[in-house]
Amino acid sequence: RCVVRQSSEAMYFISGLGSKITEPKFLRLLRLFALDLTASDTAKLTGVSIRSVNSLYLKLRRRLADECGRQAPLYGIVELDESYFGAKHIRVNAGAVRVETIVFGILKRGGKVYTEIVPDASKATLQKVIRGCVGIESIINTDGWRGYQGLVDMGLAKHFRVHHGNNEFVRGANGIESFWSYAKHRLVQFNGVPKHTFYLHLKETEFHFNHRHNDLYKILLRMLRENPLK
Repeated sequence: RCVVRQSSEAMYFISGLGSKITEPKFLRLLRLFALDLTASDTAKLTGVSIRSVNSLYLKLRRRLADECGRQAPLYGIVELDESYFGAKHIRVNAGAVRVETIVFGILKRGGKVYTEIVPDASKATLQKVIRGCVGIESIINTDGWRGYQGLVDMGLAKHFRVHHGNNEFVRGANGIESFWSYAKHRLVQFNGVPKHTFYLHLKETEFHFNHRHNDLYKILLRMLRENPLK
């Protein structure tokens, strides 16, 4: 009698997830996530309920955020910049106030990016992030924002100021402006990201960008084999 055996690797993923989803369906869901399909499109293609897909995607995004948080400081030629997401106006008394989420980005030219949501773009706030995320020997490139004053005094090797208007940031292979463009274009597909999940979507975008030359599906398989979803 022929006995069909499931992959122990895939079963390990499923048992870690605590789900009734079969091995082939789970792996297909994982592949569609790696291909960056939305939860609604994935549900239509697989027949899995949108609730189950959203639950799985949320777990995966939390895992990616954890992975991004373990990233080592960036060294070399590094670009720093802040960008604004989700701009809208809310009415306050007789006027309107512009509400945005400020994201600070640190990118090693031609390499990886690190992002962090910040309450403001003040010198104190930005330098606090820079101290923990940029190697002291790095050559820093920023625009003329006053929040970047005093970086050499912090001990960083060199600091050059460039001008967005001259498109100088993108002279390297993958400048920080290229990342902002990629991030905003990618997030449009979700038709608005709720504020309480924006961080997870941001980190997922960061992870996609940092592994843009790799097979994300294989990376996810390896991650889940080493540490299954809970």
